[in-house]
Amino acid sequence: MSRPKILVVGSGFAGTECAHKLEKKLSLDDAEIRLVSAVNHQLYLPLLPHVASGVLTPQAVAVSLRRMLKTTVLIPGGAIGIDTETKSVVVRKIDGEEIVERYDYLVLTPGSVTRQFNIPGVDKYAVGVKTLAEAAWIRDHVIAQLDLAAVATTDEERESRLQFVVVGGGYAGTETAAYLQRLTTEAVKRYPNLDGSLVKWHLVDIAPKLMPELGDKLGEKALKILRKRGLHISLGVSVAECTEDTVTLTDGRVLPCRTLIWTAGVAPSPLIATMGAPTNRGRLVVNADLTVPDLPGVFALGDAAAVPDLAKGGDAICPPTAQHAMRQGWAAAENVMAAVRGFPLKDYRHKDLGLVVDLGGLKAVSKPMGIPLSGLPAQVVARGYHIMALRTFAARFRTAAGWLLNSLVGDDFVRTGFQAERAASLRDFEYTDVYLTREEILQRTRGGAAVTASAATAGAAASVTAGPEAPASAA
Repeated sequence: MSRPKILVVGSGFAGTECAHKLEKKLSLDDAEIRLVSAVNHQLYLPLLPHVASGVLTPQAVAVSLRRMLKTTVLIPGGAIGIDTETKSVVVRKIDGEEIVERYDYLVLTPGSVTRQFNIPGVDKYAVGVKTLAEAAWIRDHVIAQLDLAAVATTDEERESRLQFVVVGGGYAGTETAAYLQRLTTEAVKRYPNLDGSLVKWHLVDIAPKLMPELGDKLGEKALKILRKRGLHISLGVSVAECTEDTVTLTDGRVLPCRTLIWTAGVAPSPLIATMGAPTNRGRLVVNADLTVPDLPGVFALGDAAAVPDLAKGGDAICPPTAQHAMRQGWAAAENVMAAVRGFPLKDYRHKDLGLVVDLGGLKAVSKPMGIPLSGLPAQVVARGYHIMALRTFAARFRTAAGWLLNSLVGDDFVRTGFQAERAASLRDFEYTDVYLTREEILQRTRGGAAVTASAATAGAAASVTAGPEAPASAA
């Protein structure tokens, strides 16, 4: 009897943790494990603000899959369509070639994409903080604005280059604004002809509170820290429109600005829509044991799955966080092994362990196990958590060494020239227009005859997810 094939889609926290644990529990004779990922690393998303500000190098937060996974076959490409009836996944490899991967068990962890809300100009002029490429580009771009402002010939140009807008008052947006504001505060001291008071960072969020999950006390503490540093924080406000050199807010203000960083939430990977299966706000509906109803052998977890939160009860679903994604990966591995061996599956249950928010330097706010902390104790907890969550010694060492080196010698404010000649926008980095329609999927998995038979339902599942160079992220 041939070995069952386990196909994992996505190399974020959920996918790599699942594959890693499957390797430990299943021998090569038990099953063949294959992982579809356009990149050969697990991206540690919580530390991308550190990369964007130059505190850490990109390699520090990119955990090598070939260090982490020993026997899993890595397929370098992105899944662009799924046919569950024939148990097939259409993959576009990084060289553009399309192949069809068959499976006996499918673990779906395609992650999420940045939510844009169809605001005019956002797709063209904003960048997110979800990929290594975006983080590296943001650092070069921000420093370039200082360089260009220093030689600007008009006050209008100088003002637009020295104002920066971050949209989204969650963890990603708050940490990104905090770290980049510290970067420009230090960098502008090296520009004798620039007035540092002209550099303005705006943090904008439609919510009435900053990071409400922290609670009122810690949320207010974080707000006070950031405002004391000089950040302009606008709550209950969003972006109405943006152009190449302006950002218009919903309260009527028009900010001269050439840098718009968008972290206002995420949407499930459009890959999910190609399946035609039931969804909950775009996330694939799954059972508590991470199986997909009525789809034998299919498991789904991470940002793209609406996993019931049994710890909270009711209709609650697990939030799209790294903490849940990692643990869902472990639970999925146990259940896939149980399915292979014919054992009963177990429900996923995890009580949130708390939150950490690194504001740079000695400033942080954390809530481990419900205990509110701020200042140095919170920073120790935050960085200790990140170190332990990184999956290889090499990644832990690079990260710790980067923090130490930055604290001792600071930044050099060097532009690397990364993607200097290309425009940058959300769609440039996230490749959300590569997914197949239902008709196209069937054409590749079953041939032309099946396409004709299903033409009436072809439009129901048209959609898209990460392209050949865009990593499938987890939480």
